[in-house]
Amino acid sequence: MGGLGLESLLQVSPEVQAALQQGKPVVALESTIISHGMPWPDNLATALEVEAVVRESGAVPATIAIIQGVPHIGMQRAQLEHIARRGTAVQKVSRRDLPVVIAKRMDGATTVSATAALAALAGIHVFVTGGIGGVHRGGEVTMDVSADLTELGRTPIAVVCAGAKSILDIPRTLEVLETQGVAVAAYGTDEFPAFFTPRSGCRAPARVDSPEEAAAMLSAVQRLGLGSGLLVAVPIPPEAAAEGAEVQAAISRALAEAADKGVQGNEVTPFLLERVRSLTGGRSLASNIRLVKNNARVGAAMAAAYAATGGAAGGAAGGAAARQQQRSRL
Repeated sequence: MGGLGLESLLQVSPEVQAALQQGKPVVALESTIISHGMPWPDNLATALEVEAVVRESGAVPATIAIIQGVPHIGMQRAQLEHIARRGTAVQKVSRRDLPVVIAKRMDGATTVSATAALAALAGIHVFVTGGIGGVHRGGEVTMDVSADLTELGRTPIAVVCAGAKSILDIPRTLEVLETQGVAVAAYGTDEFPAFFTPRSGCRAPARVDSPEEAAAMLSAVQRLGLGSGLLVAVPIPPEAAAEGAEVQAAISRALAEAADKGVQGNEVTPFLLERVRSLTGGRSLASNIRLVKNNARVGAAMAAAYAATGGAAGGAAGGAAARQQQRSRL
């Protein structure tokens, strides 16, 4: 990939490029949540609000998406609106889909795995999302395991999220993360959060209580050259807890309905998500938005702490080293 010229493949916005060169904190944001996670116009409003939260918290936002075959690292409002208006007509892009979408000059909304890969190529060290994918229930039979977990095992980036959705098999998800060598820490709690609920029943492998502690872990990952990432799991904020509890009850009901109806395989997740939206009357969306904004605050503070301690010192040189390491894994 290096022979093709990385600069000709990525379109880095002037703002993001300047921040990287100056060693300022930058936070990557995914775009699948815009195209596939929310309806228009809520998706555009949320994307802009999350970027604003990142800025207010001292970092530069870099929303990542593919437009006409070109991966964009940092997007203008018109580009965000383009992805938001097209919605599910935009191709959902995981790591495996990147060559196809780029070669065919398609629009693409990046998932966690694709966003992490592209962010690392650009030299970005912190990535904020809602929740990661994981091992699906029954995954020991279906082998339905999210590419997010493998990506975290081979990409040196910190992913700040609210854990994994409780519709997944969280104990097995944590086992796979361990197998992949991913450092996992819960933020301000000893329990690994489960997206809409702060409680999963699973003890987190580690705990951090401040952006500075999380940044120190990221610095250790980078200095050791392990090649794997760091997952920082942030519990849903207290102000969204009531909504989260309602959503969690809906998830439990939807799981029971799926079992009664014999829903299996790759039909399970779409069935559950649609039922949860229906059962909560859309309140799951409000909870999701609050949760993502909270993750953005923590992630931006972590990126700022990382930059302040020299973690991003060297700017372009540090980015070049990260890109070279990531190239060898693509």
